[in-house]
Amino acid sequence: MKVYLDNAATTPLDPQVFEAMLPVLKDGFGNPSSTHAVGRKIKSLIERSRKNIAKHLNCAPGEIFFTSGGTEADNMAIQCAVNDLGVKHIITSCIEHHAVGHTVEKLKRDGLVELSYVHLDEKGHVDLQHLEQLLSVHPKTLVTLMHANNEIGNLLPLQHVSEICEQYGAIFHSDTVQTMAHYRFDMNVLDQVHFLACSAHKFHGPKGIGFLYVNKKNQINPIIHGGAQERNMRGGTENVYGIVGLSKAMDVAFEGIEAHQEYMIAIKEYMISRLNESILDVSYNADSANMSKSLYTILSVSLPPTEIASMLLFNMDILGIACSGGSACTSGANIGSHVLTGIEAPMDRPTIRFSFSRYTTIQEIDHTVNSLVSLYT
Repeated sequence: MKVYLDNAATTPLDPQVFEAMLPVLKDGFGNPSSTHAVGRKIKSLIERSRKNIAKHLNCAPGEIFFTSGGTEADNMAIQCAVNDLGVKHIITSCIEHHAVGHTVEKLKRDGLVELSYVHLDEKGHVDLQHLEQLLSVHPKTLVTLMHANNEIGNLLPLQHVSEICEQYGAIFHSDTVQTMAHYRFDMNVLDQVHFLACSAHKFHGPKGIGFLYVNKKNQINPIIHGGAQERNMRGGTENVYGIVGLSKAMDVAFEGIEAHQEYMIAIKEYMISRLNESILDVSYNADSANMSKSLYTILSVSLPPTEIASMLLFNMDILGIACSGGSACTSGANIGSHVLTGIEAPMDRPTIRFSFSRYTTIQEIDHTVNSLVSLYT
């Protein structure tokens, strides 16, 4: 039995998305920058998709800029905040995705910003009181904090943080790659949020396409030059097939979002119950098992110490189960996971991240837990 439980890394393409992309792949070869009828037809597909995505987020189409994915979107938001919005100080956390972490570190090394790390509580959540303390002494600040952590699933209270940032006049960017199309975003309500990042392949869309939401309050300049595409904000011929696929993937996700949420919560709860009854001394990293404080698609499992820890993922792969894992850093002996290190996870316990989709089944969970038990006996 083949089981795929690594949906936080990428998700399978939805058949409806494939069908929407197919005509464009076959016949939509025109360059959208061309002024003739062939080009104009393709340009209309892009703008129709932009309007559709904006409708789902309750924002203006002009606030959506297509990118190659979440990493580029995060880079664009952070670098433009520094280059164009006068940011001299950045506040982030030590458990952000590398698309954010490495970018802010590079800006600091280049002498362009000062960098502060907000404290985390014992469950790995952002200490909002410390965030306020940092904001009170640092004007012209960019706060960049992810909505849900990609390894442990911890959720950030997005609206609350945006209100804190508004209070102190800070710019707020959130990496929403793991949560976009898994939750509803009303940007008319979240109007204090300045930037949001999206990557289509996290919700059954194609790889290589995403977008950056840029609040209309911001006036920024491109970081990729060479053409007038995306209203002069990103040079390069557009990924039309990807844009159409992204738009359709959002349609499918939002049309059934409540049912999808309910189903995946049930899958996650079932796996927790099976693990609790099957493996002694199993636990869960941070707040991964807390449904109200973690992303319902991610479960970060901390397993008992074992001699086969280094081979655990390899053995799961041999048994046909795709998942991911990691360990905390051990004094430079290995690189490990910066997230697990950041939450001070035990170094002697192997971690496996299981991540679910609307295609995950109870039978797959049973097979996975039974396989894991077999490796421990």
